Amino acid sequence: MLTPCLPAEIERVLVTEAEIAAAVDELADRLSRDYAGRHPVMVGALTGAVVFLADLMRRLDFPLTVDTVAVSSYGGGHETSGELSWGKALSTDVRGRAVVIVEDIVDSGLTLARLRAALTEAGAADVAVCALLSKPARRQVDVPVEYVGLEIPDEFVVGYGLDYAQRWRNLPFVGVLRREVYA
Repeated sequence: MLTPCLPAEIERVLVTEAEIAAAVDELADRLSRDYAGRHPVMVGALTGAVVFLADLMRRLDFPLTVDTVAVSSYGGGHETSGELSWGKALSTDVRGRAVVIVEDIVDSGLTLARLRAALTEAGAADVAVCALLSKPARRQVDVPVEYVGLEIPDEFVVGYGLDYAQRWRNLPFVGVLRREVYA
């Protein structure tokens, strides 16, 4: 496979397209075993999880409902503010349903912990988290993440749905953003 042509702002590829595909396949296999016959609600966290959610749900072989929420604690920067901003609420009634939150990355855990609590308060029978990437070195809250595709080091990453200031979501790989871009 050819090495992708990197934008000047990207220092290096951290996770290749092939590694992403393998992680998505593995997560889909695990979810298919655990949720067969349960008709879960897959809740994608906008906007970053869109690419991952689309790839993941096409690999699942059971009935499911898909919904999205727009929740953020980052605004336009790279450090969490600690405050949640709700841009789009859930439109599906989750009372009594199994819910799987689909995240692009779990970083501090603050946003995810609050989203998980909100879904539990809305009456979900159980709530699990499926994240393509986990950055445990940045965790500020001990939030359970039942399905993790890949653990990554404490680097600022973009691509495959992840962005900085709404840029680089469309890269087919996950790359490390050069520090001078966001510092």
